[in-house]
Amino acid sequence: MATKPKTLNDAFYETLKDVYYAEKQAVRALKKSAKAAEHDELRQAFETHAEESAHQVERLQQVFEIIGKPARAKTCEAMQGLTSEMEEDLEDFGGSPAADAVLIGCAQAIEHYEIARYGTLKTWASQLGYEDAAKLLDETLQEEKKTDELLSQIAESLNVEGSEAAGDDEEDDSEEVVGKKLAGAAKTAAKGKAKA
Repeated sequence: MATKPKTLNDAFYETLKDVYYAEKQAVRALKKSAKAAEHDELRQAFETHAEESAHQVERLQQVFEIIGKPARAKTCEAMQGLTSEMEEDLEDFGGSPAADAVLIGCAQAIEHYEIARYGTLKTWASQLGYEDAAKLLDETLQEEKKTDELLSQIAESLNVEGSEAAGDDEEDDSEEVVGKKLAGAAKTAAKGKAKA
């Protein structure tokens, strides 16, 4: 007995289940990130996007209704990997000057994954004639892009602060190194004079 070939409809439904799972995980990750963030602007961005993501989960439920399928989640290996990496980075960098920058990097990896998935789903929804679903998916896609841009802006200001701190350290190091070289040169010169 031949198996029925998979269709774009099947791909749409499977990917929708995947994103449904991913979005629920994103809400948890954003809440955790908000608690871990040091800078107020970053904490606020995570809190705001966690609320947005909760609405995105509701939107996905509407998309399931539009296509006449049950709202089911399918384990998303990519999101599990991204959130696992975030956990590791929080352990490694928590409390360090780089903690917020690392958090932003992890959050943007999640955003980029979601942007890719929502872009695909929106295109497929249009191709399959699910125009209402395409509008809902595009609404979420635009929110994800906006959040990514905001995280980039926050990262630039944090990285400038971090660079200034690093620059100060480099100056201290270079003064120390120059001092040691001068002291070494003076000793060598003194030894040379003593021999002469």
